[in-house]
Amino acid sequence: MAPEVYIENLSNYVGKEVKIYGWVYNKRSSGKIRFVLVRDGTGILQCVMAKGETPDEVFDKYDILTQETSLIVSGIVNEDKRAPGGYELHIKDIQVIHIAQDYPITPKEHGVDFLMDHRHLWLRSRRPHAILRIRHRLVKAIREFFDSKGFILIDAPILTPAACEGTTTLFETDYFDLGKAYLSQSGQLYVEAAAMAFGKVYCFGPTFRAEKSKTRRHLTEFWMVEPEVAFYELEDIMNLAEEFVEYIVGRVLETSKKEFEILERNTEPLEKIKRPFPRISYNEAVEILKKNGVDFQWGNDFGNTDETIISQQFDKPVIVHHYPA
Repeated sequence: MAPEVYIENLSNYVGKEVKIYGWVYNKRSSGKIRFVLVRDGTGILQCVMAKGETPDEVFDKYDILTQETSLIVSGIVNEDKRAPGGYELHIKDIQVIHIAQDYPITPKEHGVDFLMDHRHLWLRSRRPHAILRIRHRLVKAIREFFDSKGFILIDAPILTPAACEGTTTLFETDYFDLGKAYLSQSGQLYVEAAAMAFGKVYCFGPTFRAEKSKTRRHLTEFWMVEPEVAFYELEDIMNLAEEFVEYIVGRVLETSKKEFEILERNTEPLEKIKRPFPRISYNEAVEILKKNGVDFQWGNDFGNTDETIISQQFDKPVIVHHYPA
């Protein structure tokens, strides 16, 4: 009996018969040759049927296959550099599990609003699939970094009794008959307490801000990592931040080359993220803004435009320290 394998492991089965469980990603025909692209979550595989070589009853099943039909394909694995992933399957049998009807996300171009309305299905497409794989590896790298440094993970509560960053951006809810509770803005208060017990701790989880905005810098929900270390001075904190950013960027670049190619992203700026990072004081940052024609009031926070101007002066992340108290 042919082994059941994932597409990502096909290099171990060249010349052998295997069985793949998956979904139809696309299909096309060229005369007596028919191609079915099958995805299984780990990759996309080109499956080939040839008139006269593939059994007729299997060859004819091509006509009923629709996009996202679930199926089991069996056949011989061949190495072919022209095929997606470098391998193809010469089909011997197809077992249809379910014929998909009216799948809305076709190979043609779709608008952003349409794709967001069908986001649960859009995840099956190459771009969001690549983005989530990169995110998975980023999360893994974050945990690896802190584990390697001996940090203890602290899971801070999501429902909290008080504000951490300011009351104007709190999501509020009734907490039975005990009063109000709020979705967490930060785990800071909890990890500060935990640092007094364990020395080196961090929290990493969902964070909420009631900011009605649609910019990249203002999300109502996001994940945030927050380390706390007892007895650390400013220099120690900046060193830790540099090590952290360098490590996670390096790990993602190392493990996600294929995904960045799918996204057509230029990784050269990321490849420059190596220690040491430039460090400037708040006063020096203000001077940069003034030299670039910004009418900035000393003591204010830096806005989006201010941060962009400051960061454009460097080819890697910049640390701004000694903000006004």
